[in-house]
Amino acid sequence: MPVRLTLPPSFAAVLAAAERAQAGMWVCSGSPLVAEICAGGGLDWLLIDMEHAPNGLESVVAQLQAVAAYPVTPVVRVPVNDPVIIKQVLDLGAQNLLVPMVGSAAEAVGALRAASYPPFGVRGVGSALGRAARWNRVPGYLDDAARTVSVVVQIESAAAVEQADAIAASGVHGILVGPSDLAASMGELGRQEHPDVVAAVEHCIAAGRRHGVPVGVNAFAPETAQRYLDAGVSFILVGADVTLLARGSEGLAERFAG
Repeated sequence: MPVRLTLPPSFAAVLAAAERAQAGMWVCSGSPLVAEICAGGGLDWLLIDMEHAPNGLESVVAQLQAVAAYPVTPVVRVPVNDPVIIKQVLDLGAQNLLVPMVGSAAEAVGALRAASYPPFGVRGVGSALGRAARWNRVPGYLDDAARTVSVVVQIESAAAVEQADAIAASGVHGILVGPSDLAASMGELGRQEHPDVVAAVEHCIAAGRRHGVPVGVNAFAPETAQRYLDAGVSFILVGADVTLLARGSEGLAERFAG
């Protein structure tokens, strides 16, 4: 007799139940082994990146499988707000999506529709064929799919900051502000901690709070991360596998090979 399975809570459910901001890190190496190491580190969530990392469908599913045994919530960043890619990543078993470069409420709704079955959405039905429903071993998956999926969108430009309230009111489960691209759009390339960039991030945090939507941010500098935590972010990214390895190897070289 087949095993009947229950899916873990979505990122939205985790955020709603959390008593503190959820701390996470990027997983950009494309390695299931590295993803598993990060999953056991004690952080709350991991971001598996398809936009700026060497990840395709096969490596994403391997990383999702690798981290599934650990008490950590995986979120997959798709490379683009495209319904075909979103469908494929969901069918791999990703329950939580991060959609980059969302600049309007209409684009946010488009991401939501791509992640939802009809009648609201346009997601194709393939639960018997995909890991999402564990090949139909999750009872009632089709009827309950909306509860198991979270869609977080990224605000990454000055124009999107102006639309922060409308995006927050669109129905998305969360907003992640991307200071790197935001700084570039504001003429401050590489200066994510410029006061104008920080003010724009805090504007988005306030917009999310007005609409009851969790807002997160990427902040590797501890002082900046603490400022955003104090401003009320619900989730935050504080490091990345590849940068930890890069800086750690440089530190070894400086000490022993300098």
